[in-house]
Amino acid sequence: MGWPVKPVGGPGEAIQEEVEDRGNKSGEESKEPGWASGMRTVQSQESSPEELPMEWSRQWVVVRRVLLAVLLFGLVSGNSVLLVYIFRNCGPGPCYSPACLDLLAHYLASGNTSMAPCTNFFSFTCGKAKGIQPLEDENKSRLRRILESPVSWHLGSGEEKAFQFYNSCMNTHAIEAAGASPLRQVIEELGGWRISGNWTSLDFNRTLRLLMSQYGYFPFFRAYLGPLPVPPYTTAIQIDQPEFDVPLKQEQEQKIYAQIVREYLTYLNRLGTLLGGDPGKVQEHASLSISITSRLFQFLRPLEQRRAQGKLFQMVTIDRLQEMAPAIDWLSCLQAIFAPISLSSSQSLVVHDLEYLRNMSQLVEGLLLKHSDFLQSHMILGLVGTLSPALDSKFQEARRILRQKLRELTERPPMVGFVVKILLCLKGCIPAHPRWMQCVEETGAFFKPTLAALFVHEAFDPNTRSAAMELFTAVKDALISRLQRVSWLNEETRKEAQDRAMELFTAVKDALISRLQRVSWLNEETRKEAQDRVTHLQVKMGPLEWVLKPEPARQQYGDIQLGPSFLQSFLSCARSLRARNVQRFLLPFPHLRWQVSPWEVNAYYSISDDVMVFPAGLFQPPFFHPDYPRAVNFGAAGSIMARELAHLFHQLLLPGGCPACDTHALQGALLCLERHYAAFPLPNGSSFSDSHTLLENAADVGGLAIALKAYTKRLLRYHGETTLPNMNLSPQQLFFRSYAQVMCKGLSSQDSQDAHSPPILRVHGPLSNSPAFSRHFHCPRGALLNPSSHCQVW
Repeated sequence: MGWPVKPVGGPGEAIQEEVEDRGNKSGEESKEPGWASGMRTVQSQESSPEELPMEWSRQWVVVRRVLLAVLLFGLVSGNSVLLVYIFRNCGPGPCYSPACLDLLAHYLASGNTSMAPCTNFFSFTCGKAKGIQPLEDENKSRLRRILESPVSWHLGSGEEKAFQFYNSCMNTHAIEAAGASPLRQVIEELGGWRISGNWTSLDFNRTLRLLMSQYGYFPFFRAYLGPLPVPPYTTAIQIDQPEFDVPLKQEQEQKIYAQIVREYLTYLNRLGTLLGGDPGKVQEHASLSISITSRLFQFLRPLEQRRAQGKLFQMVTIDRLQEMAPAIDWLSCLQAIFAPISLSSSQSLVVHDLEYLRNMSQLVEGLLLKHSDFLQSHMILGLVGTLSPALDSKFQEARRILRQKLRELTERPPMVGFVVKILLCLKGCIPAHPRWMQCVEETGAFFKPTLAALFVHEAFDPNTRSAAMELFTAVKDALISRLQRVSWLNEETRKEAQDRAMELFTAVKDALISRLQRVSWLNEETRKEAQDRVTHLQVKMGPLEWVLKPEPARQQYGDIQLGPSFLQSFLSCARSLRARNVQRFLLPFPHLRWQVSPWEVNAYYSISDDVMVFPAGLFQPPFFHPDYPRAVNFGAAGSIMARELAHLFHQLLLPGGCPACDTHALQGALLCLERHYAAFPLPNGSSFSDSHTLLENAADVGGLAIALKAYTKRLLRYHGETTLPNMNLSPQQLFFRSYAQVMCKGLSSQDSQDAHSPPILRVHGPLSNSPAFSRHFHCPRGALLNPSSHCQVW
């Protein structure tokens, strides 16, 4: 039989032992006097071998309690210090680099932190952004500094001609001194006009050829080179409707129509008077010119109507077009425009509105029979508007007044948004920015290869390029990952896209595929095709090949003759540019066909080459900098990248664009998104077309989600994230703040022709559809930017 074993050291057990021992001896001890009893107790504590362990155990219990308390306190205190140390040294710390401090100043100057982010994040971000210079203007300022720097270039080089042209453009004293003389010389070369009393009746088609080939003015139709919309995307000559100075449609409100006609007539009268015309003749010819423009407008058909009828891309030969629209000598005109391309009557063309060309030809034939001199005046008046940027201040002021008057008219309902795009983008109009910016834009257009190399050398060093590629890789991975979750894609399509996704730019691919995985309306086959397309997409980041090796392109400036007047320099550069554009489409190298300047901000996608370009101008402060917190780069430049990638799948969202998809789920997602945006109020009673902007809204929402996913994955892989000091924003909050910063534009720039929603909706729409936004900004349920439901297209 074993002996029972008692645990040692417990206070309850020690007390119990003491009680039991005293109970056993109570009979003896009670017979002694009290002091003896007390003495015995003392003596027993000191000398009794039975009682010594019991008393020592009681003291040890107390000591152990104290030691345990001290140890526990030390552990808690030590862990607290350790956690503080870890958070201070491993958590996001403030960035004090010069780039970050400049960005901080920019954000503080543009935002209005008194606004509640959960109810008006647009004002929270952009409330004071009215005076902030946009990135595009900042890039132009950089070009200005380059063009105005004192540098000596090799005689006759592209750099020298670019600098000479810019200086000639800035020499307003010489332009004013020349007055209208250079323009009168141009009119004489075209045979003159009856307004000035001297007119040599030239052949109509000869004048038309000169206008289009030598002066870049297309009064009755536009002709240009462009890729076909279907594989193999070969280049073809395309004929489209012309561009007009003003809209003169008869169905406009009669009062507004009459006011537009009156203002445009005043403008044309002023042009004729500045060119020395007789006021009576000027009035007569200007009135008929307006009548011609109004008739041509009546022949136009909306783009949607032509697309619905299958008549947006009609293939016809030059011979066939000659039969349908005989007033134009098509072969000689097109040969002059696209020289040195050799054309024949059997050459195929792409015509975008054949019915318009028929009606236009009949109108021209009638005018040639009765009013050929008026037709000549109509063409010359239009040319003067095209050449306005190269003329003196009197012509520019006339253009500015016309633009201002027409803008005032368009601010009156119901004309709001109807002609804003045309009015804000009048061909040859004088921009509302300083002279240096106009000269930078023109120099950049005519000497793009030269300025591209100078800009890239100045603004896109290897570190920036490397950081930009890392950012795109992350975004593309996120997009491919998004595709995995799109439910309306079939399994075969999904698998193929995944396999290809791993071949190119790992980080960006994951985010995109992941996003597509969550789209419920994609079937597996379409999902796979979408992922496959993303994987094999070619990407050009920053400078293109022709920028890095610009010498062959610079040698193409030999045909430019500058002077003696700025107008002559302008025309010489314009002719050289048109010739280079034609030559570029004859070359077998796709990168030579790009039209995006490195200093531009917008990305560009080529259908024919399946290449997407993110120009160097995009990767500039305040959208991107290698020293910025990753949250800023992913929120601003990263969201732009993701949105452009989402544009690759616009076709799937169109009616009939994805026959194998779950169309019911897709339409439900699109309807959800349309209602989601319609629920947001707009200031000042402004409005927009939900259906017109639906595709862009889907790209905005998808782009934000993809960029956020890419940023989140990047945080898991890399440490050392930073924030901006004194802004009290977490990295995730800074991500959303940077996204909204991209949209800081005034509502006045919105018009009905713009495919995008107003800037305030481009902020609130995507953010309110992101549960992560409301979580990181602690938005209460039911707040404007934390609605009860969300939509998922991508």
